[in-house]
Amino acid sequence: MKLLKHEQLTQLVSELKKNSIVNNVKIWKRVATDLEKPTRNKRIVNLYKIDKYAKPDETIVVPGKVLGTGDITKKVVVAAYVFSDSAYEKIKAKGEAISIQELLKRNPKGKKVRILG
Repeated sequence: MKLLKHEQLTQLVSELKKNSIVNNVKIWKRVATDLEKPTRNKRIVNLYKIDKYAKPDETIVVPGKVLGTGDITKKVVVAAYVFSDSAYEKIKAKGEAISIQELLKRNPKGKKVRILG
């Protein structure tokens, strides 16, 4: 049975909060709080902004949507709740585009992760 979008989001938020408490990491609580906001208040970030502010080989988390305006010139890992198709393809060409759940599994301590948006 496939979960509805709302149920997936609720599950992600609870995972982030639980991880924040277990590992005593504030970044996951902040991401969870941002994801709980109404859709119209969620962060929307274009690729040119990620390219402008991210350092090479950095991990960026966007608690919202990444759009494909602009290009990525650095190798970065971008984790987001939603990617537009063009943003996903452009990021894949240079770096890595992953879900927030995947980032949480890879890096439960939240080391060297920056929120953008």
